[in-house]
Amino acid sequence: MTIPFAGPQIPALVQRILERIDLGQLNPGDLLDEAELAEAHRVSRTPVREAILYLEALGLVRRLPRKGATIFRPTLEEFLAILEVHAKLEGQAAGLAARRLSRQGAEDLEAAVRACEAKAEANPDSDPDGYYQLNLRFHACVATASGNGVLLESLKTNARRLLAYYRARYRFAGAIPASAAEHRRIAQAIFDRDAAGAEALMQAHVQFDQVTAMDLLAALS
Repeated sequence: MTIPFAGPQIPALVQRILERIDLGQLNPGDLLDEAELAEAHRVSRTPVREAILYLEALGLVRRLPRKGATIFRPTLEEFLAILEVHAKLEGQAAGLAARRLSRQGAEDLEAAVRACEAKAEANPDSDPDGYYQLNLRFHACVATASGNGVLLESLKTNARRLLAYYRARYRFAGAIPASAAEHRRIAQAIFDRDAAGAEALMQAHVQFDQVTAMDLLAALS
């Protein structure tokens, strides 16, 4: 995605914040300290504020009265609405991947699935953060295999609003083996060129019921 700023400082600041979100170093509700960011990147507060404005436009940052800019923390209603859209996007990516999968894409996807399976077998109920990084790789392979750059960017932006909650999901007993097994079924549908099946399986894979959503929101409140 092109960042519409002229100076070279803004993209670097945005990228650094996005990386911290991806790695779980910034979680929903965390404050974005302008002074800390300015000092870390050796810039004035002006480019920091512009970077925060850009992230706010993406829906990743929310400004709260007398509190400043914080990482987006959804209400239950917002969470379920975002999740509904995200499940559709993920499903669409899987369906397109089944139609457009290249040889290299198949190799990358198989490697990602095997890594998840190996992690689930070795650490079925531990190291949720380690498994989550492998999970991200699986979803990235599917999205890339879709061959649709616009869809890929939409998925990245939307997923970042939910990353902390998907990561927290793997703290639940049995969640890691279940996820790895679902990855295998999704991948097999893609390998079989079953677009409808891959889309349905992926949508079910990323969706939460309302009770689970409430549990995850409470865990990160």
